[in-house]
Amino acid sequence: MARKKQAAKKPVIKEASSSSSDDEEIDSQTPGAEPIDSDEDASSSDDGSEEEEVEDDDEEYDSEAVDDDDEDNDDDASSVEVSDEYDNDSDEFEEQGSSDDEEDRLQRQHDLEESDEDVEILDDIDVVDAPRSWPKAPAAGSKRGGDGTKVDSAAAPDQNINDPAAAAWMHTDNLSSDDEDDSGEMNRIGRIPLHWYDEYDHIGYDGHGKKVIKDKNSSAGKDLLDQVIDAADNNEAGGGGKFTVYDALNARDVTLTPRQIELIRRLQGGAFAHPEHDANPDYIDYFSGVDPMKSGLNSDRYEKKSRFQPSKWEKLQVRLLLHRLKCGSINMDYLEGKVRDMNDLVKRNDGEDSDKPFQLWKGDEEDELALRKGPQHMPAPKVPPPGHAFSYNPPGEYLPTEEELKEWEDMDPSDRPYGHFIPKKFDNLRSVGAYEHAVKERFERCLDLYLCPRAMKRRLNIDPESLVPQLPKASDLRPFPTTKCIEYCVPGKQDETVVVRCLSVSPDGQFLVSGDEAGVVRLWEVQTSRLLKSWDLNNYIGNDEEDASEDSKKPIAAIEWNPNRSHHCLLAAIGECAVIISTGTGRLDDAEVTDALLSAASSCKDGGNISPDSRAAKAVKWSSLRKKKQASDKSTISAFGNKSGPIALLRTNRDVSSVRWHRKGDYFVTVSPKANAAAVLIHQLSKVASQQPFGKMKGEAQLACFHPQKPFLFVASKEHVRIYHLVKQVMVKRLLSGCRHISSLDVHTSGDHLVVGSLDRRLVWFDMDLANTPYKTLKYHERALRSVGFHPRYPLMASASDDGSIHVFHSMVYSDLMRNPLIVPVKVLRGHSPVNSLGALSMVFHPTQPWLFSCGADGRIHLFQDL
Repeated sequence: MARKKQAAKKPVIKEASSSSSDDEEIDSQTPGAEPIDSDEDASSSDDGSEEEEVEDDDEEYDSEAVDDDDEDNDDDASSVEVSDEYDNDSDEFEEQGSSDDEEDRLQRQHDLEESDEDVEILDDIDVVDAPRSWPKAPAAGSKRGGDGTKVDSAAAPDQNINDPAAAAWMHTDNLSSDDEDDSGEMNRIGRIPLHWYDEYDHIGYDGHGKKVIKDKNSSAGKDLLDQVIDAADNNEAGGGGKFTVYDALNARDVTLTPRQIELIRRLQGGAFAHPEHDANPDYIDYFSGVDPMKSGLNSDRYEKKSRFQPSKWEKLQVRLLLHRLKCGSINMDYLEGKVRDMNDLVKRNDGEDSDKPFQLWKGDEEDELALRKGPQHMPAPKVPPPGHAFSYNPPGEYLPTEEELKEWEDMDPSDRPYGHFIPKKFDNLRSVGAYEHAVKERFERCLDLYLCPRAMKRRLNIDPESLVPQLPKASDLRPFPTTKCIEYCVPGKQDETVVVRCLSVSPDGQFLVSGDEAGVVRLWEVQTSRLLKSWDLNNYIGNDEEDASEDSKKPIAAIEWNPNRSHHCLLAAIGECAVIISTGTGRLDDAEVTDALLSAASSCKDGGNISPDSRAAKAVKWSSLRKKKQASDKSTISAFGNKSGPIALLRTNRDVSSVRWHRKGDYFVTVSPKANAAAVLIHQLSKVASQQPFGKMKGEAQLACFHPQKPFLFVASKEHVRIYHLVKQVMVKRLLSGCRHISSLDVHTSGDHLVVGSLDRRLVWFDMDLANTPYKTLKYHERALRSVGFHPRYPLMASASDDGSIHVFHSMVYSDLMRNPLIVPVKVLRGHSPVNSLGALSMVFHPTQPWLFSCGADGRIHLFQDL
């Protein structure tokens, strides 16, 4: 029983029957080889016998694992060297599964036994004495020694080249793929559980579709006890049995060859699988420490063509040395190798002249340090030279009093006038003792030099005047207004000043209109300064009572002449109303066009042609002034004028602060800052219609004007200017002025530039093609700006301020988009004196001449001309 238990621990390996088993014996117990562990290396036997019976009940067959074992067995079986006769007989085998006859199956087994006789086994090999590592025979005459010389292989006694044991084990492994089946006789069922075929006489089908018949004499036909007993009998000492493993996929036993058994035992022992592998070959140093002539490397190569041509690199180095020799940076001693470095030569020369006198302080030490190579030298800051207080006999004013000494004691030394030092007076220099804080001050200075970082600041020797841009001379930028020529006297009571708030000029430049604080609109002739007409608009807007006081009169906030030359009318803003006035100054053709334009406004009823459902119906109301015509309105300036004086009136909910015409002269816009959403209203004079473009207003609107060429509307709040597209009804851009309160606005005739004046003394120029931020911001005035504007024909711009001055600028705008506008201040016009912190309130350019009109709080109207 002990023998059977010991045999049960061993793998189930059967002895294959052979006729030559008695004569040809191979001892499987090789000395020094470890026994085969049944738990680790007999996986094929476990897969073929024990695991198959257990898996029938619990789990399916893992065909992939069996395939791996079969592939290993096939590889081992294919590694046996067989004769040509065996190969021929194997080709003539009847395909498995082709017949179920038992006699045919026995015949195939008999042929297989005969093929075992063809296996060539060397009798001369003593497996017991076989070495663990088979030496590798080097090629004859091909090995070299450490010095590179050839070493004869016959001279090495430890190298047995003709060893039959080594020759028998070399080149015997078939390293082809495990799953090659050229004949197609192996089982091809794939991943199918093998227990499905337990009730059949075949185990599957081969590559030709024929049955693979089970071998009844295999281990599968015996129980476990019989398998253990057979394995123990085969492994008895001197038994000489062959090791067999069971191929479960093909249902047959596979006999392991001695070569395969040896490989398994070498792997168990931790050695290389192949005995002929040399793990520690002799190292031959071909490249390092060996003469190339001995090693033979690159001995048969031709020399390169560059070896026989002059080197370009050497030519460049020679030219460089010649250049340095001419410059004097090197000499012949350096080229001949007598001097390693030119600095050594300089030091040698310095040592030769050491006996000669030299300057102790030359003053150029810092320059030499700055010119040397390496990191830049940063000299330490010099200590300031001592003053009069540091003298041993200082003047009396530098000596501190007792009160000052007490104050210095309470102060920190860094806050004292002279630090730790206290000025004292001595009779002579010999009486001066040692300074008690000398070491401390020197130590603090060393700390400052060590801890405080220093940086080199390069000072540029540049004239500040050269940094200022060169502007053209003002005389080269003429014409522009320079001299006050005409003054227009505003009539009024004695010792009473009438403040003139706004001005406007007719398109032909022949007439001037002004509006004052009393609500009176006056029409002037430009050339003669004669007052032609005057209208008191307070009489037309409802303040016509006889007992009305002067304080109840409303001023003219804004006034503007129609820009169309054929339309002789103007627009004035007073209180909550905008009044349309016919001037009566047109010729025959112009008078007819003007009458046709004003005919609808003069006869309007029921608030104008405004839809009751629109938002503008609640914000504005049109009314005719035919019934309120006065006697002075019947007379006209021109002989062809039919109407003169106020024609129609627009009444809004809040005070109107600004009115501006469209360039065609039919549309105009009014601004009421306190009206919220109805602050901006657009009106059409020919149809007596109004519309409110905004349902909600962002900010408090201050000013509004039309684009001279495009359907754009500029709306200025206190800090921003928004541009709206009237056709698309969208906001195009928002300009950031940077001002606190915008007071005036004007657009250049090109439409690409905008100028804004503010109450915080800023004149802001916008280039709308460039950005939404100011292109230029000018601060030339001392007080708030009241009016800014462009000249319609000349490159001129002006601004009026409460300081009483008017600044004229040359503002050239180029058609080339790559050039920026040129803005040059050319003249400051003074003619108004500030009254109650108000100066020049309005200014306007002449439409055809380089002239400028201005009015102010002093009640004066001036004309400045170019003289």
